[in-house]
Amino acid sequence: METRQIIVTGGAGFVGSHLCERLLREGHEVLALDNFATGSPKNVAHLLKDTRFKLEVHDVIWPFTVAASRIYNLACPASPPHYQRDPVQTTLTSVMGVLNGLLLARRQGARFLQASTSEVYGDPEVHPQPEDYRGAVNPVGVRACYDEGKRCAESLTMDFHRVHAVEVRLARIFNTYGPRMAFDDGRVVSNFIIQALRGEDLTIYGDGSQTRSFCYVDDLVDGLVRLMEHPEERGPVNLGNPGEFTVLQLAEEVLSLTGSGSRIVNKPLPEDDPKQRKPVIEHAKRVLGFSPRVPLREGLARTIADFRARLEGTPRKNSAELLVSQ
Repeated sequence: METRQIIVTGGAGFVGSHLCERLLREGHEVLALDNFATGSPKNVAHLLKDTRFKLEVHDVIWPFTVAASRIYNLACPASPPHYQRDPVQTTLTSVMGVLNGLLLARRQGARFLQASTSEVYGDPEVHPQPEDYRGAVNPVGVRACYDEGKRCAESLTMDFHRVHAVEVRLARIFNTYGPRMAFDDGRVVSNFIIQALRGEDLTIYGDGSQTRSFCYVDDLVDGLVRLMEHPEERGPVNLGNPGEFTVLQLAEEVLSLTGSGSRIVNKPLPEDDPKQRKPVIEHAKRVLGFSPRVPLREGLARTIADFRARLEGTPRKNSAELLVSQ
């Protein structure tokens, strides 16, 4: 691998900060770009002591020119409350962000990895979801800014490879959780942990029978690095943990691990919320040697410990005030 630095857009975000840590441990120079729309300088403050790490404030909807041998494009709000807060900006981040990253990769001769999402499968009619499933997305729904933005980003990524011979990698990321998730992330894991630790009701949208497959962040980062450094595989490649749990099972696990006396309450299911979500990862196993190692209970315990530590001394904000979704 060339000695030029690695760029991580969205590098101060939840997943991005863990990826920066991994790359630094492997001896690379890393430049994190972030506009802090959902990321936080606190996520990478400990990395600033390393002279090989740099952090710059930048919004990827605007072009950027820096030296790079690898570009990981993780810049985009990933939770429904965050990406629905400004849907126009979300679409622009997905489309213009990937375009500017690909243009830089073309100029630099760099390899480019696009962090796509299981949301490209929409509310799937095929279960579990393999990479050749084309999805069932509502193009005019409230989630379309993210779902369709990411689908367009995939198209641009593959067209830059076909037309301009850019080396690309395409990862479809399934539900990821772990330390440094934002308190107002709005996804089911962070919702339940915050509510349980504060003694509030755990809010389940629907009857709790909808399923998700939860991947611990360290496992996901390992998959991203494996895909980026594979000499030939372009993707798309599903990256996630195929263990499938109902939302109700997750709530009960969080209550058990926190020792909380919180109740479980039910509210109406949000529009276009997927009923089932589980990746087929046989391709990633065979080609990348990817295999998630952290079981849900262990990963939740680590995440709860992180949330508990950060909550100490944090001004209380009732989670009922947060826009939540699963």
